Amino acid sequence: MNNPTLKLRRVAIDTYHENVAYLHRECAVYRAEGFQALSKILISANGQRILAVLNVVDDAAIVTPTELGLSEQAYEQLNAHADCVIKVDHAEPAVSMDAVRRKIDGERLTLDDFEAITRDIAESRYSKMEMAAFLVATGQNSLDRDEVYYLTRAMLDTGQRLNWGELLVVDKHCIGGIPGNRTSMLVVPIVAAHGMLIPKTSSRAITSPAGTADTMETLAEVNLSPGKLHDIVRKHRGCLAWGGTAKLAPVDDMLIAVERPLGIDSRGQMVASILSKKLAAGSTHLLIDIPVGPTAKVRHMR
Repeated sequence: MNNPTLKLRRVAIDTYHENVAYLHRECAVYRAEGFQALSKILISANGQRILAVLNVVDDAAIVTPTELGLSEQAYEQLNAHADCVIKVDHAEPAVSMDAVRRKIDGERLTLDDFEAITRDIAESRYSKMEMAAFLVATGQNSLDRDEVYYLTRAMLDTGQRLNWGELLVVDKHCIGGIPGNRTSMLVVPIVAAHGMLIPKTSSRAITSPAGTADTMETLAEVNLSPGKLHDIVRKHRGCLAWGGTAKLAPVDDMLIAVERPLGIDSRGQMVASILSKKLAAGSTHLLIDIPVGPTAKVRHMR
Protein backbone atom coordinates (compact mmCIF):
# COMPACT_ATOMS: atom_id res chain seq x y z
CA MET A 1 0.00 0.00 0.00
CA ASN A 2 1.26 3.52 -0.85
CA ASN A 3 1.27 5.17 2.56
CA PRO A 4 0.71 8.88 3.09
CA THR A 5 3.80 10.51 4.58
CA LEU A 6 4.17 11.82 8.11
CA LYS A 7 6.32 14.45 9.76
CA LEU A 8 8.83 13.38 12.38
CA ARG A 9 8.63 14.60 15.96
CA ARG A 10 11.22 13.90 18.64
CA VAL A 11 9.43 12.75 21.80
CA ALA A 12 11.66 13.33 24.82
CA ILE A 13 11.12 9.94 26.43
CA ASP A 14 14.00 7.65 27.38
CA THR A 15 13.01 4.08 26.46
CA TYR A 16 16.49 2.67 27.15
CA HIS A 17 17.39 0.09 24.46
CA GLU A 18 13.90 -0.13 22.96
CA ASN A 19 12.81 1.80 19.87
CA VAL A 20 9.33 3.22 20.48
CA ALA A 21 7.15 5.10 17.99
CA TYR A 22 4.02 7.16 18.69
CA LEU A 23 1.03 7.63 16.37
CA HIS A 24 -2.16 9.56 17.09
CA ARG A 25 -5.32 7.45 17.10
CA GLU A 26 -6.83 9.76 14.45
CA CYS A 27 -3.79 9.39 12.17
CA ALA A 28 -4.79 8.40 8.61
CA VAL A 29 -1.85 5.99 8.35
CA TYR A 30 -2.79 4.29 11.61
CA ARG A 31 -6.35 3.75 10.41
CA ALA A 32 -5.52 2.79 6.82
CA GLU A 33 -2.82 0.26 7.70
CA GLY A 34 -4.69 -1.35 10.58
CA PHE A 35 -1.79 -0.99 12.99
CA GLN A 36 -2.27 -2.23 16.54
CA ALA A 37 -0.75 -0.85 19.72
CA LEU A 38 2.49 -2.62 20.73
CA SER A 39 2.95 -4.07 17.25
CA LYS A 40 6.24 -3.70 15.36
CA ILE A 41 6.38 -1.15 12.54
CA LEU A 42 9.01 -0.35 9.92
CA ILE A 43 9.99 3.33 9.74
CA SER A 44 11.81 4.81 6.73
CA ALA A 45 13.35 8.26 6.23
CA ASN A 46 16.12 9.52 3.94
CA GLY A 47 17.24 5.99 3.09
CA GLN A 48 17.43 4.96 6.77
CA ARG A 49 15.18 2.28 8.24
CA ILE A 50 14.48 1.17 11.80
CA LEU A 51 11.99 -1.06 13.56
CA ALA A 52 10.01 0.22 16.53
CA VAL A 53 7.22 -0.75 18.91
CA LEU A 54 4.09 1.31 18.24
CA ASN A 55 2.34 3.22 21.01
CA VAL A 56 -1.01 4.83 20.19
CA VAL A 57 -1.82 8.18 21.83
CA ASP A 58 -4.92 10.36 22.11
CA ASP A 59 -3.15 13.57 23.16
CA ALA A 60 -2.21 15.89 20.28
CA ALA A 61 0.33 17.54 22.58
CA ILE A 62 2.45 14.39 22.17
CA VAL A 63 1.93 13.90 18.43
CA THR A 64 -0.66 15.30 16.03
CA PRO A 65 -2.52 13.11 13.50
CA THR A 66 0.02 14.13 10.82
CA GLU A 67 3.12 13.28 12.86
CA LEU A 68 5.12 10.24 13.91
CA GLY A 69 6.82 10.55 17.28
CA LEU A 70 10.03 8.71 18.15
CA SER A 71 11.60 8.06 21.54
CA GLU A 72 15.15 9.25 22.17
CA GLN A 73 16.63 5.82 21.36
CA ALA A 74 14.66 5.50 18.10
CA TYR A 75 15.32 9.11 17.05
CA GLU A 76 19.07 8.72 17.43
CA GLN A 77 19.10 5.39 15.61
CA LEU A 78 17.07 6.70 12.66
CA ASN A 79 19.45 9.68 12.44
CA ALA A 80 16.88 11.90 10.71
CA HIS A 81 16.18 15.58 11.32
CA ALA A 82 12.97 16.93 12.83
CA ASP A 83 10.11 17.57 10.39
CA CYS A 84 11.60 15.27 7.73
CA VAL A 85 9.21 13.09 5.73
CA ILE A 86 8.55 9.66 7.27
CA LYS A 87 6.97 6.51 5.90
CA VAL A 88 5.72 3.63 8.03
CA ASP A 89 4.75 0.06 7.20
CA HIS A 90 4.15 -3.28 8.87
CA ALA A 91 7.31 -5.04 10.03
CA GLU A 92 8.08 -8.58 8.97
CA PRO A 93 8.03 -11.04 11.89
CA ALA A 94 11.35 -12.29 13.26
CA VAL A 95 12.07 -15.56 11.45
CA SER A 96 14.49 -16.63 14.19
CA MET A 97 11.61 -17.04 16.65
CA ASP A 98 11.33 -20.54 15.19
CA ALA A 99 14.70 -21.33 16.81
CA VAL A 100 13.46 -19.95 20.14
CA ARG A 101 10.40 -22.20 19.95
CA ARG A 102 12.66 -25.17 19.22
CA LYS A 103 14.76 -24.30 22.28
CA ILE A 104 11.60 -24.11 24.40
CA ASP A 105 10.90 -27.68 23.24
CA GLY A 106 14.35 -28.72 24.47
CA GLU A 107 16.24 -28.84 21.17
CA ARG A 108 19.91 -27.95 20.88
CA LEU A 109 20.59 -24.82 18.80
CA THR A 110 23.36 -24.26 16.25
CA LEU A 111 25.68 -21.31 15.66
CA ASP A 112 23.44 -20.23 12.76
CA ASP A 113 20.43 -20.25 15.10
CA PHE A 114 22.14 -18.03 17.68
CA GLU A 115 23.47 -15.68 14.99
CA ALA A 116 19.96 -15.30 13.57
CA ILE A 117 18.50 -14.65 17.03
CA THR A 118 21.11 -12.05 18.05
CA ARG A 119 20.88 -10.35 14.66
CA ASP A 120 17.11 -10.01 14.97
CA ILE A 121 17.45 -8.69 18.54
CA ALA A 122 20.08 -6.16 17.42
CA GLU A 123 17.76 -4.99 14.64
CA SER A 124 14.92 -4.52 17.19
CA ARG A 125 12.81 -7.27 15.62
CA TYR A 126 12.16 -8.84 19.02
CA SER A 127 9.70 -7.42 21.50
CA LYS A 128 10.51 -7.62 25.21
CA MET A 129 8.14 -10.58 25.48
CA GLU A 130 10.02 -12.42 22.73
CA MET A 131 13.37 -11.67 24.38
CA ALA A 132 11.94 -12.94 27.67
CA ALA A 133 10.89 -16.14 25.90
CA PHE A 134 14.46 -16.61 24.63
CA LEU A 135 15.93 -16.00 28.09
CA VAL A 136 13.53 -18.39 29.79
CA ALA A 137 14.13 -21.03 27.10
CA THR A 138 17.92 -20.87 27.52
CA GLY A 139 17.53 -20.91 31.30
CA GLN A 140 15.01 -23.72 31.58
CA ASN A 141 16.80 -25.87 28.99
CA SER A 142 20.39 -25.17 30.00
CA LEU A 143 22.90 -24.32 27.31
CA ASP A 144 25.64 -26.90 26.80
CA ARG A 145 29.27 -25.86 26.34
CA ASP A 146 28.99 -25.56 22.56
CA GLU A 147 25.82 -23.48 22.82
CA VAL A 148 27.50 -21.11 25.29
CA TYR A 149 30.32 -20.68 22.77
CA TYR A 150 27.84 -20.10 19.93
CA LEU A 151 25.90 -17.49 21.93
CA THR A 152 29.13 -15.76 23.00
CA ARG A 153 30.35 -15.55 19.42
CA ALA A 154 26.96 -14.39 18.12
CA MET A 155 26.65 -11.59 20.71
CA LEU A 156 30.26 -10.54 20.11
CA ASP A 157 29.62 -10.09 16.40
CA THR A 158 26.72 -7.65 16.95
CA GLY A 159 28.94 -4.80 18.18
CA GLN A 160 32.33 -3.16 18.05
CA ARG A 161 35.61 -4.75 19.13
CA LEU A 162 38.50 -2.85 20.68
CA ASN A 163 42.08 -3.61 19.67
CA TRP A 164 44.80 -2.32 21.97
CA GLY A 165 47.78 -3.65 20.02
CA GLU A 166 49.29 -5.20 23.17
CA LEU A 167 50.02 -8.82 24.06
CA LEU A 168 48.68 -8.52 27.61
CA VAL A 169 45.29 -6.89 28.20
CA VAL A 170 43.85 -7.96 31.54
CA ASP A 171 40.43 -7.78 33.17
CA LYS A 172 38.52 -9.12 36.14
CA HIS A 173 34.84 -9.81 36.54
CA CYS A 174 32.67 -10.73 39.49
CA ILE A 175 29.45 -12.58 38.69
CA GLY A 176 27.71 -10.41 41.28
CA GLY A 177 24.75 -11.15 43.49
CA ILE A 178 26.49 -9.98 46.69
CA PRO A 179 25.37 -6.57 48.07
CA GLY A 180 28.19 -4.05 48.40
CA ASN A 181 30.75 -6.30 46.68
CA ARG A 182 32.56 -3.56 44.78
CA THR A 183 36.01 -5.14 44.43
CA SER A 184 36.48 -3.90 40.86
CA MET A 185 36.67 -0.31 42.07
CA LEU A 186 39.75 -1.31 44.11
CA VAL A 187 41.33 -3.81 41.74
CA VAL A 188 41.27 -1.72 38.55
CA PRO A 189 43.31 1.28 39.83
CA ILE A 190 45.80 -1.05 41.56
CA VAL A 191 46.37 -3.07 38.38
CA ALA A 192 46.59 0.07 36.22
CA ALA A 193 49.09 1.62 38.67
CA HIS A 194 51.34 -1.40 38.07
CA GLY A 195 51.35 -0.67 34.34
CA MET A 196 49.04 -3.39 33.06
CA LEU A 197 46.30 -2.41 30.61
CA ILE A 198 42.86 -3.02 32.15
CA PRO A 199 39.91 -1.64 30.12
CA LYS A 200 37.23 -2.64 32.63
CA THR A 201 33.70 -2.48 31.26
CA SER A 202 30.85 -3.43 33.57
CA SER A 203 27.15 -4.03 33.26
CA ARG A 204 24.44 -2.30 35.19
CA ALA A 205 22.59 -4.25 37.87
CA ILE A 206 20.80 -7.45 36.90
CA THR A 207 19.65 -9.03 40.18
CA SER A 208 20.79 -6.40 42.73
CA PRO A 209 19.97 -2.70 43.31
CA ALA A 210 23.25 -1.47 41.81
CA GLY A 211 25.98 -2.99 39.67
CA THR A 212 29.59 -1.84 39.35
CA ALA A 213 28.72 0.65 36.60
CA ASP A 214 25.84 2.07 38.66
CA THR A 215 28.08 2.52 41.70
CA MET A 216 30.96 4.04 39.74
CA GLU A 217 28.51 6.48 38.17
CA THR A 218 28.10 8.18 41.56
CA LEU A 219 31.77 9.18 41.29
CA ALA A 220 32.46 9.61 37.58
CA GLU A 221 30.94 9.39 34.12
CA VAL A 222 30.60 5.79 32.90
CA ASN A 223 28.70 6.38 29.64
CA LEU A 224 31.79 6.55 27.44
CA SER A 225 31.91 6.40 23.66
CA PRO A 226 34.43 3.94 22.15
CA GLY A 227 36.71 6.86 21.27
CA LYS A 228 36.61 8.40 24.74
CA LEU A 229 37.09 5.03 26.42
CA HIS A 230 40.13 4.40 24.21
CA ASP A 231 41.65 7.80 25.07
CA ILE A 232 41.16 7.29 28.83
CA VAL A 233 42.70 3.82 28.80
CA ARG A 234 45.67 4.98 26.72
CA LYS A 235 46.32 7.83 29.14
CA HIS A 236 45.69 6.06 32.47
CA ARG A 237 46.16 2.35 31.55
CA GLY A 238 42.68 1.56 32.78
CA CYS A 239 39.05 2.60 33.15
CA LEU A 240 35.74 1.70 34.76
CA ALA A 241 32.98 2.16 32.21
CA TRP A 242 29.54 0.87 31.30
CA GLY A 243 29.76 -1.50 28.33
CA GLY A 244 26.41 -0.36 26.91
CA THR A 245 27.40 3.03 25.51
CA ALA A 246 30.72 1.66 24.25
CA LYS A 247 28.64 -0.48 21.83
CA LEU A 248 30.40 -3.65 22.98
CA ALA A 249 28.13 -6.69 22.45
CA PRO A 250 25.00 -4.46 22.50
CA VAL A 251 22.62 -7.43 22.34
CA ASP A 252 23.88 -8.43 25.79
CA ASP A 253 22.69 -5.10 27.22
CA MET A 254 19.32 -5.48 25.51
CA LEU A 255 18.90 -8.89 27.13
CA ILE A 256 20.05 -7.60 30.53
CA ALA A 257 17.33 -4.92 30.34
CA VAL A 258 14.78 -7.76 30.19
CA GLU A 259 16.57 -10.00 32.71
CA ARG A 260 16.55 -7.41 35.49
CA PRO A 261 12.77 -7.02 36.02
CA LEU A 262 12.39 -10.80 35.69
CA GLY A 263 15.20 -11.42 38.19
CA ILE A 264 16.73 -14.19 36.06
CA ASP A 265 20.39 -14.79 35.28
CA SER A 266 20.94 -18.33 34.00
CA ARG A 267 24.46 -19.73 34.07
CA GLY A 268 24.84 -20.26 30.33
CA GLN A 269 23.54 -16.78 29.55
CA MET A 270 25.75 -15.30 32.29
CA VAL A 271 28.93 -16.92 30.94
CA ALA A 272 28.15 -15.84 27.36
CA SER A 273 27.41 -12.32 28.60
CA ILE A 274 30.73 -12.04 30.46
CA LEU A 275 32.88 -13.52 27.71
CA SER A 276 31.30 -11.57 24.85
CA LYS A 277 31.83 -8.27 26.70
CA LYS A 278 35.44 -9.07 27.64
CA LEU A 279 36.37 -10.25 24.15
CA ALA A 280 34.76 -7.13 22.68
CA ALA A 281 36.81 -4.98 25.08
CA GLY A 282 39.99 -6.58 23.71
CA SER A 283 40.94 -8.52 26.84
CA THR A 284 43.44 -11.38 26.51
CA HIS A 285 43.47 -12.55 30.14
CA LEU A 286 40.48 -12.63 32.50
CA LEU A 287 40.10 -13.34 36.22
CA ILE A 288 36.55 -14.29 37.24
CA ASP A 289 35.44 -13.83 40.85
CA ILE A 290 32.71 -16.32 41.82
CA PRO A 291 31.32 -15.66 45.32
CA VAL A 292 29.97 -18.82 46.97
CA GLY A 293 27.47 -18.85 49.82
CA PRO A 294 23.84 -19.33 50.87
CA THR A 295 22.75 -15.96 49.43
CA ALA A 296 25.10 -15.90 46.41
CA LYS A 297 24.33 -16.95 42.84
CA VAL A 298 26.53 -20.02 43.42
CA ARG A 299 25.32 -21.71 46.60
CA HIS A 300 28.03 -24.39 47.00
CA MET A 301 31.39 -25.44 45.54
CA ARG A 302 30.07 -28.60 43.88
